[in-house]
Amino acid sequence: MEESVLWLFPRDRQCFWSRALTNGDGIQEIRLRVNRPVLVRRQDGDCYLDELGSPVRNPVRAYRMERQELEEILMHICHDSPYAFEDELKRGFITVPGGHRVGVAGQVVLEEDGTVRTLKHICYMNIRLSRQIFGVADPVLPYLYRMGRPLNCLIVSPPGCGKTTLLRELIRLVSEGNAYGEGLQVGVVDERSEIAGSYQGIARNDLGSRADVMDACPKAVGMMMLLRSMSPQVIAVDELGNDGDMKALLEASACGSRILATVHGEDLEDVERRFTAAGIRALFTCAVVLGRRDGQPVVRKIYRREGEESAIAGSGDDTGGMSGAWTVVSGELHRQAAGDAQTGKTSGDAYERDQLWQGDASGKLRQAGGTHGRALQGMSEGDPQGTVGGGEREVFGSVLS
Repeated sequence: MEESVLWLFPRDRQCFWSRALTNGDGIQEIRLRVNRPVLVRRQDGDCYLDELGSPVRNPVRAYRMERQELEEILMHICHDSPYAFEDELKRGFITVPGGHRVGVAGQVVLEEDGTVRTLKHICYMNIRLSRQIFGVADPVLPYLYRMGRPLNCLIVSPPGCGKTTLLRELIRLVSEGNAYGEGLQVGVVDERSEIAGSYQGIARNDLGSRADVMDACPKAVGMMMLLRSMSPQVIAVDELGNDGDMKALLEASACGSRILATVHGEDLEDVERRFTAAGIRALFTCAVVLGRRDGQPVVRKIYRREGEESAIAGSGDDTGGMSGAWTVVSGELHRQAAGDAQTGKTSGDAYERDQLWQGDASGKLRQAGGTHGRALQGMSEGDPQGTVGGGEREVFGSVLS
């Protein structure tokens, strides 16, 4: 990943940025603002960079970005031809090799009809680093399936809690097939080029062997195009924004496609207020709510609609709040996991509370903390007694980014 990020900067500044990336543990964003300190967002919190590119906490010691240098970085990213990237700049971001996304802000120039013509005087940049983490969806996967078929699932998350990371891995697992269902044709509408990280139409992230990507296309339009051209069994979209997106999803579902989607929100009630409870409940049968604990993105709750055959484990302290339409049942994760062992499944998806995982440089999961956390040992051996203590409401803690 370091090489693909270094490419974003002019050669005469790559030594500075190489030091910054070498010293950075889990860098998520690099924020550049004219006449302001260079800010780096990491898994362990924000920091600044000094004159040499080393991380510092004191903003007084931080290196300040000059206008000329920011303009040189932008020109380098645009191959010295910003007009060739005019369409991307109008959307406010440029997707670059490696799946990284460069967001820009400045003075907007409007057309007569109020639409955006272009951006000028760009003084702000946000370089969001793409990092694919394999295995992050394993604790969630068992509850997205019923009788070998995926359910319509909505991932609810505040910004920066890993919803796109989780969605990307779910797409890969559904596409390739897994212990709970065979591989399915997945149509991905990647409006901001974040899921697949496509560059010149080619996906840079691994979405599995049965995924087709409609890149840089509005969600409602892209879903209809995929339904007509690619016959997807599952449609996946990121960040629902309006009722038009919901209407398109309902049409896709009526055509027989299953749905994987994400939306910004603090909890399920927040989403139902914005999109109407009737619409959400008419479409989705499963909902995964993400959040943060001790600064780390975690799965907070998993809901399933009442009437479903299997209950879902969650970390909440109550089971109400959804007018009886959704259910969160504590402790059931362990019992279903043990039952899966009896049927020969070897996923090892269940974890005790405080189990924290994060991606290493290779994108694999490694244990990061939690003295009580351990995988269910009996599952891989088909041990029906491979359970852990019941009654815990907080059963998830998987770091998603």
